[in-house]
Amino acid sequence: MSPRQITVLGECVADAFAEPANASNELALRVLPGGGPANTAVALARLGTPTRFLARLSGDVFGRLFRAHLEASGVDLSYAVAAAEPSTLAVAELDGAGQAAFSFHAQNTVDWQWTPGELAQVDLSETACVHTGSLALVREPGGAVVEDFLAAAPRATISIDPNVRPLLVRPEVYRARLAHWCALADILRLSEDDLGLLLPGTPPERACDTWHAAGARLVVITLGAGGALVSLDGERLQVPAVATQVVDTVGAGDSFTAGLLHHLGAHGLLGGRLADLRLDDVAEACRFGTRVAALTCSVAGPNPPWQNQLAQLTTVGGA
Repeated sequence: MSPRQITVLGECVADAFAEPANASNELALRVLPGGGPANTAVALARLGTPTRFLARLSGDVFGRLFRAHLEASGVDLSYAVAAAEPSTLAVAELDGAGQAAFSFHAQNTVDWQWTPGELAQVDLSETACVHTGSLALVREPGGAVVEDFLAAAPRATISIDPNVRPLLVRPEVYRARLAHWCALADILRLSEDDLGLLLPGTPPERACDTWHAAGARLVVITLGAGGALVSLDGERLQVPAVATQVVDTVGAGDSFTAGLLHHLGAHGLLGGRLADLRLDDVAEACRFGTRVAALTCSVAGPNPPWQNQLAQLTTVGGA
């Protein structure tokens, strides 16, 4: 059986949420540790998967918050880089349905400054899967360094979540790189919002076929309340969402990805090119992922559940 460790590479972001202030001319911000890859690493570790996070962590107040949060969740930071640049800040505004719109403060921040030397010493021999994506994969100067790192990890399953952020990087930049990412990746997980930005007007099924042709064996498109569309080498099915009382949706997609990867890893299905993977295996893993995402939506901010909290939702699919 393949080793179960999952290595996640990417950014930590300080997610700031507006709260009532003491005076009319003040704005109070509640800051939570976030960032798509960091959220995924935390969720994986809380579910019980041995998880290592490759990040560049600032020494500022946000960086110290990130480090404490990751370590408290059981994430291995032995290869994290202690860096001098400031942390990235995202200010979130929630609408009435709990959907978040972000504005970013990310110029010259720590997360995008990867150098080849910082990743050259990382040992992936015990890693079943490398998961990355989001801004660290597309923002320069570090994005190309991350791509080269993925290309040099032939024994591990590669999972990519584009997590398009048009306020920071124009969608056409993602589009220009996506075929290359599919050639590197075994798993492509993205949201319906990502799909609308990457292939506007394209039906999800046709998009899956496009990305299969570019090299990704497994494509999973999350559809919010519509669940998830699963496509494995062109074989498809849809997994329903789990009903829950939504507080906000921050981190839900990251938690879904963690649930998917955790379930596949726990059943020995990660490692290499997914040669033994069947559609039923993926469906079961996605059902598990919807449970993890639902629990994340039921609390404020990117706060994924611990393994012992999964019993709060009863549905089909095991751990």
